[in-house]
Amino acid sequence: MMHIGITGGIGSGKSFVCRRLEAMGYPVYDCDAEAKRLLTENTELVKAVKCLIGKDAYQGDALNKAVVAQFLFSSSEHAVQMNSLVHPVVRRDFVTWAARQTSPVVFVETALLFQAQFDSVCDRVWCVTAPLSVRLKRVMERDGCTKKDVLNRQRQQLDDLEVQQRSDEIIFNDGKHDIDKQIQLLISKLSSHLC
Repeated sequence: MMHIGITGGIGSGKSFVCRRLEAMGYPVYDCDAEAKRLLTENTELVKAVKCLIGKDAYQGDALNKAVVAQFLFSSSEHAVQMNSLVHPVVRRDFVTWAARQTSPVVFVETALLFQAQFDSVCDRVWCVTAPLSVRLKRVMERDGCTKKDVLNRQRQQLDDLEVQQRSDEIIFNDGKHDIDKQIQLLISKLSSHLC
C-alpha cells in the first residue's frame, strides 16, 4: 500500500483535489477533521492539552475554542507547543487508519505536512498550488475574512516554493489546468510503483 501526502498553502485547493480523489474511489484522511475529533476523543491528548493550557481548555467534553484560540494567538511558541502534542497523535491515527484500508493507495491531506513530519509516513508527497492572488481571493470569499487575516494564517505555513521543492509532484489548481487530468496522470505514474 502506498501513502500519498497532499499538501499546499492556504487556499491552494487541497480539499478540492481530495474530494476529486474520493470521487475516484480513493480513501482520504483529513488531518484537520481528525485532529478535531482526536482533541476530544483521545484521552492522552485531552490530558496533555489540559496540562498545557489549563482545565479551561475544555467545557465538559468539548474543546473550548475561545480559550484555545486565545492561547494559540498569544504567542508563536504556544502554537509550537500545541502542535508538538497534536501532530504525533494525528500521525499515529493516520497510520492505524491506513492499515485498515483495502485500497492499494491512500491519501492524507494536511497543510502542515512537513512541519508535522507526515513525510516520514508518506511514500510520496503531492503539492497543490495556485498563484497567491488566486489563493487570497478564494480564502477571503470562503471564510469571509480580510487579506491581512489570510496573510497572517499563511505565515504559519512553509513558503509555497519550499513546499513545492520538497514535494514529489505538483498539481496546478489555477483555473487553467485540468485537475482531473493531472490527478489521472499522477495515479498512472503510481501504478508502476505498485506492480
